[in-house]
Amino acid sequence: MALSKAKKAELIEKFGENANDTGSTKVQIAILTEEIKALTLHLKSNKHDGSSRRGLFSKVGQRKGLLAYLANKDHDAYLALIKELGIRK
Repeated sequence: MALSKAKKAELIEKFGENANDTGSTKVQIAILTEEIKALTLHLKSNKHDGSSRRGLFSKVGQRKGLLAYLANKDHDAYLALIKELGIRK
């Protein structure tokens, strides 16, 4: 469930510092969030897709680690990001 190049570029432009900022924590969290949404939608109609379920859990764990890092590094940016992305914490 890879994101399209256009959607990924849009996320990078919105959350990154510049167009080439693909590695910042905020951008990574935003991309993972969109991938998680896509996988969740896929699994609602394909309940027995174990490979996708495992991938979803992996992405959720990766995003959780990045969110914890951002919360420790810059708590205000963390709060703004979870509010903007609609992540429950």
